[in-house]
Amino acid sequence: MSGTDGGTGGPAGPEVNPWQSARRTLLVVLLGWAAAAVVAGVSYLAVGTIAVPIAVGVPLCVVFMVALRLLHRAWWISLLSIGPAGLVLLGAVGYAPAAALELRGVRESVVIVADSAAGTSSSTHRFTLRGADGELTERLVYRGSTPGYRVGDRIEVIRDPEGTVPMDEAEDVDAQGRLDWLRNGVIVWTGMALLAGRRGHVRRKRGRGQDGSLLDGLAHF
Repeated sequence: MSGTDGGTGGPAGPEVNPWQSARRTLLVVLLGWAAAAVVAGVSYLAVGTIAVPIAVGVPLCVVFMVALRLLHRAWWISLLSIGPAGLVLLGAVGYAPAAALELRGVRESVVIVADSAAGTSSSTHRFTLRGADGELTERLVYRGSTPGYRVGDRIEVIRDPEGTVPMDEAEDVDAQGRLDWLRNGVIVWTGMALLAGRRGHVRRKRGRGQDGSLLDGLAHF
């Protein structure tokens, strides 16, 4: 029955080593974990800004998507990974500043006395605040058209006495919530990689999607 598959008369697919498929899958899983860890680490090192970890995180998420595509030999799982990539980015980028504010931040009840966007078309609001000891030098920055509060409102904020982390509204400072986003994103990524590895193994056995993956070479470690 040489040249046929199980006596059905159809052409036999190429022989695929299941251990090689498992190594490819493990490689992609570890890539996802490493990407999340790197973004979180960069966010910790550059805790005063979100631009740097985002600039690092977006390319890493794209690399993981491409790796899923190569593993699966199809695009749909890769495209679905965009959702959990958002959780990974938001969680990894937001955890370090939220944790810093929770650890060393000073909570204060303040009154909004001025809004830099008042009477303009700007969507960036820089609120001037007055606390118990007078007007604060730092401004509360909100980027968006509907901040949810206005001049005259009393709110609670948490500010960094070292001035490294920007001030934020107290109810928005949630380090555990950001860590949960990061963890859930990585869990979903891991499940997608396992699914992509399984389906990619089956597709290779059937001779489908033979496009010369980079993972074919990397899997021989």
